[in-house]
Amino acid sequence: MSEKSVIILAIESSCDDTSAAIIKNKTILSNIVAGQSVHEQYGGVVPELASRAHQQNIVPVVDTALKKAGISPDEINAIAFTRGPGLLGSLLVGTSFAKSMALGLQIPLVEVNHMHGHVLAHFIEDGTPSPAFPFLCLTVSGGHTQIVHVTSPTEMKIIGETIDDAAGEAFDKTAKILNLPYPGGPLIDKYAQMGNPKAFTFSKPRIDGYNFSFSGLKTSILYTIQKLEKEHPNIRKEALYDICASVQHTIVEILFDKLTKAATELGIKEVAIAGGVSANSLLRSELERIGKTKGWNTYIPRFEYCTDNAAMIGIAGYYEYLQGRFADQSVAPLARLAF
Repeated sequence: MSEKSVIILAIESSCDDTSAAIIKNKTILSNIVAGQSVHEQYGGVVPELASRAHQQNIVPVVDTALKKAGISPDEINAIAFTRGPGLLGSLLVGTSFAKSMALGLQIPLVEVNHMHGHVLAHFIEDGTPSPAFPFLCLTVSGGHTQIVHVTSPTEMKIIGETIDDAAGEAFDKTAKILNLPYPGGPLIDKYAQMGNPKAFTFSKPRIDGYNFSFSGLKTSILYTIQKLEKEHPNIRKEALYDICASVQHTIVEILFDKLTKAATELGIKEVAIAGGVSANSLLRSELERIGKTKGWNTYIPRFEYCTDNAAMIGIAGYYEYLQGRFADQSVAPLARLAF
């Protein structure tokens, strides 16, 4: 099965991006993403609005992906889709569309765990090197923070994860405190590059093993700023760059403390990052810097494969297809899907 060309239509709809991609073996022929600006005025994703926007976007996004790839529906060998985790209403749109199209074309249906997709984005053939097995992948997104031990494309295990909030939530909370527009993460990254990362000190959690915690950090950031405001009422504006730099520095330091611990204790030199927050410039530069001092081989996906996209669902679906792991028409999305 692996010797012939396998063409997969992949669909991703776990949050507020509707995406469709065409993948031929491990090469991406198209990867279309439609965002949703409607959430900006609310300062975060509104689930009901997200699912409605997916309904509007799914058909034109899939159509555009097929046309850009130069592929007709009868050339598709399978349809891969995100089953979860994510927003249930959003997942339902992608799942329903995938099931209907697979039924109509009489082709296999492949379910994909969204987080597996982030990890396997490293294996898209785009000219960037892929990690050798086994490797560690620090997967950081708005809803997840995990250290994953990967032994094959279809065998991976979480060895460390957040016990409360994700690192992405700490960025989002800070953005709200600073009255930055949604999404705030990229703005914090931008402003941090003009600030002093040692200007402010925030409390760092002490968690055993490889697990993380970010709820206490969020509280520390809020209380620190409120305390400073008593003497400097305009501190949020006047020290914006320094606050952003200090917050970003603290979050990245927490992440790499645990990743370094895991890599050292497990004796693994192949280390990767993935997920939406892996687009953060400090996270990327620190991986390279620490990697050089530790003798790691480091891997970062291309920017467009860091945030939610269907290409990563396609590559994960490709490996499932090769294993003959197909879903049937009774499959339903799961907001909380086990890794």
